[in-house]
Amino acid sequence: MHDQNLTRNLRLPMDYQNILFDLDGTLTDPRVGITRSVQHALAQLGIDEPDLQALEHFIGPPLLQCFMQTYQFDEARAWRAVNHYRERFAEVGLYENQVFDGVEALLSALGEQGRTLYIATSKPRVFAVEIARHFDFARHFKLIYGSELDGTRTDKVELIAHLLEQERLTPATTLMIGDRKHDLIGARRNGLDAAAVGYGFGSCAELQAELPTYHFQTLAELHRAFSG
Repeated sequence: MHDQNLTRNLRLPMDYQNILFDLDGTLTDPRVGITRSVQHALAQLGIDEPDLQALEHFIGPPLLQCFMQTYQFDEARAWRAVNHYRERFAEVGLYENQVFDGVEALLSALGEQGRTLYIATSKPRVFAVEIARHFDFARHFKLIYGSELDGTRTDKVELIAHLLEQERLTPATTLMIGDRKHDLIGARRNGLDAAAVGYGFGSCAELQAELPTYHFQTLAELHRAFSG
């Protein structure tokens, strides 16, 4: 892992022709929509959680597993929670979101460099596509890869493997960028280098524990590393 004190002068090579971006916490800040939708789901199951900040750990990991681990739900009850979550998220929550400042400039710069961009998110693809359309950044990406509504490919290892196979990408020329450990684990297990970003929802300890190839604290640092 590169020392974060060195990232200000780091330059990412053009060898990374393919860039995979996580969505939540990497391209957008979805905290309002996700936490309010989790709160709604819990209320439908008789659980009152007034503190939205206490629900921020739901941002990034697969929802089903997060409900099971946090509330000791069995799988059937966790699926009910997921379905209640989606009721609100599909109508309201996915629009309670904002693109991080600097993302548009970064994506434009990468496109001008001739790199091919993809989204790789454990969020259901149908939601990811609508978010990218609504917030007007879909045009920067060749394709958006996400999970299916039945839970297929919510695991980042499986999702990235599927993307690499479908797009016939070489791991050595592909970089994964994300804000949670799941992104870094998924990259490593598929032979990809990974860039962790510190402006999302993963703690510094969580990210450093996975020994990412690069670690950028800010989006500006990430952008600088791709320029020059």
